[in-house]
Amino acid sequence: MFEAWYGSLKNLKSVRDHGWIWLTNLRQNRNVSLELLSIPEEGLEVHLRGYGWIRVFKFVAKNSRIDYLATKMENPTRSQIERIMHERWSVEVDHRELKQTGGIQRCQSGSSRSQRNHICLSILAWLEKHRRRLQEKISFYTPDWNAITGAISSEINTILATR
Repeated sequence: MFEAWYGSLKNLKSVRDHGWIWLTNLRQNRNVSLELLSIPEEGLEVHLRGYGWIRVFKFVAKNSRIDYLATKMENPTRSQIERIMHERWSVEVDHRELKQTGGIQRCQSGSSRSQRNHICLSILAWLEKHRRRLQEKISFYTPDWNAITGAISSEINTILATR
């Protein structure tokens, strides 16, 4: 499963050449006019110019946004596609949390070894936060917020004590 950004014809062919099964969002600028097609619940076989036959599913979000998902899986069901989409969303959420709270993007090192160390330690820190979140049933940002509010309170108390 990969995002539409990576779903170029060249990438789709490369994935096919490796013998991998793929599922991706299709962008509206593809060579298939998806909005003109009547796509049933079980999906529709369409020919993607330059690639071959694929199966397309149409999903309408609560906000009326329409997503078209395409795959080369053999006989996929709508429930399989929905399950994969749900799993993909979990990975996206974890990736966003890792970037926002794990400090992975803040590496200022030039050597490849120290960059690998930074990435490894960032992932380990994120895993510990994730474990703590599940164990204590708190939001992912609560520990950071508690540290910030504690530091602010300490500074305010120091300022007030000097008066």
